[in-house]
Amino acid sequence: MKKAKLLYNPSAGESIVIDKLDEIIRIHQKYGYQLVTVRLDESFRMKEALSDINDGYDHIIVAGGDGTVDLLVNEMMSAGVKIPIGILPAGTANDYSKYIGMPPDLSAACEKILSAVPVPMDIGMINDRYFINVASAGLFTDVSQKTDDDMKNSIGKLAYYLKGLEQLPNFRKIHVRITSKDGSYEGGMFMVLVFNGRTAGNIELAYKAQGNDGKLDVILIKDEALRELFPLLIKFLRGEHLEEPVGLVYFQTDELLIETTDRTLVSDIDGERGPDFPLTIRCIPDAIMVMGANEEDLAARKRAAWPAN
Repeated sequence: MKKAKLLYNPSAGESIVIDKLDEIIRIHQKYGYQLVTVRLDESFRMKEALSDINDGYDHIIVAGGDGTVDLLVNEMMSAGVKIPIGILPAGTANDYSKYIGMPPDLSAACEKILSAVPVPMDIGMINDRYFINVASAGLFTDVSQKTDDDMKNSIGKLAYYLKGLEQLPNFRKIHVRITSKDGSYEGGMFMVLVFNGRTAGNIELAYKAQGNDGKLDVILIKDEALRELFPLLIKFLRGEHLEEPVGLVYFQTDELLIETTDRTLVSDIDGERGPDFPLTIRCIPDAIMVMGANEEDLAARKRAAWPAN
């Protein structure tokens, strides 16, 4: 019997993985896997969870949100672990798992993971850390790190919206300088997001992004007048903002530098506190093997985002 390891965060989302644990084990056994389960908490962290990963494991299943997946990817990259990973969407926000097409039902997601061929996917690197979905800075981008875990678990995504409303009195312009070989900007902004995935807060913002094209998608909202910002926000919700980027800077690149003199500005990587500025952000192509994200789906999304002329 083959062997796999399940790493789960019991406090992620609404603790749904605990209710589904027996079902996840059953499905793995159906596919011929012995599943070794590890509960992640303050006393047993990701590094300890991977201490025996080279002892014949076929793959790793991680159940949690984007932050938990980031912890796994960072530890794997640091330790040189190369085995495939499957992602069960069990967090409050599961932006990356949605991008790769994971069903919200954990049983269905588990079936998809075990029946598909692993495919290589890019990750992002911000200074000396890695991320899978988005690195960001500015208004609303640090909402997750400021939201209490108990509040997330009790009211879910609503907690993010309530915490976001608290930031409105601090609505301000921030001066930044962004440089890369593919695009640049110096001036005021409200926020900047650098995507390896597509969504942030369950809103598909970088709808032309591909997680396996060797590129990151940079979206910056300029400090335009509020009357010009409102129509842009409507376009965000409609998924039209990248077609006519008035008030917005958009480009794709494999590396960029973000600088600011604002000492209060913090970066965020997938809902967790990121490195201090300046930020060097680059794409690491084909860095991880992801189970359940089949190439046909990704190719179809690419055709939809960039229709033939």
